Amino acid sequence: MQKSIFIIILFLAHITGMVWAQESKMVPIKEGSFVPLYGATTKTPVAVKPFFIDVYPVTNNEFLSFLKKNPSYSKSKIKGLFADKSYLSYWKSDFDFGNSNPKAPVTNVSWFAAKKYCECQGKRLPTMDEWEYVAMADEKRIDARTKTEFNKYILSWYEKSKTYENPIGQTFKNYWGVYDMHGLVWEWTSDFNSIFLSGESRKDKSDDKNLFCGGASVNASDLMDYAAFMRYAFRGSLKAQYSTRNLGFRCASTTKL
Repeated sequence: MQKSIFIIILFLAHITGMVWAQESKMVPIKEGSFVPLYGATTKTPVAVKPFFIDVYPVTNNEFLSFLKKNPSYSKSKIKGLFADKSYLSYWKSDFDFGNSNPKAPVTNVSWFAAKKYCECQGKRLPTMDEWEYVAMADEKRIDARTKTEFNKYILSWYEKSKTYENPIGQTFKNYWGVYDMHGLVWEWTSDFNSIFLSGESRKDKSDDKNLFCGGASVNASDLMDYAAFMRYAFRGSLKAQYSTRNLGFRCASTTKL
């Protein structure tokens, strides 16, 4: 009897480990270059060195495991310098995400907390160029940004509500083997607001609120660029301690772990 129970425990531990490994799996991204659709002052391609990126965004379950090991980042103990009042606001308590799906992406997480999580995994947040490079791929092409269907898919997601409640891995698998770059949540990058830090990159606008006017999309090189414009505008509105219900993250790494 005791032997049977021991075998069952080992089996459950094995299954749990498989789930964790599946959610945390990384894939290699080969080096390349691309011209950012929005915010570029020149048409000079941006070089992206080879790196690795998580297949999925970080989930509620994974973030809970992180908090148990790093309680100073729990909702009641994190310092105001590192997170605003909406940090993990949908969680019932420090170590209880309530009725939220364990495999749904964790959101309402500040940049500081996301950065710390990645560091504890021996990883880092992806740069904005790395993220955009991976996100421009559809199922078959490295760069699908000129495809009407691809842009319609992205823009249709912007109009949907509460996609953050969906579990990871239900959007399409792109060329690199990465899921959920579009269709689930917005995601932090290490240099999330760098595109708007200078007057030149702001197109010499003196007021950030102009970025959220529909007419601001004229800064884009083409109407198909509007989807990218929205991402850059959203990033430019953020501060590192901010957290919102539709903003999550995934990790990257320069070397294979």
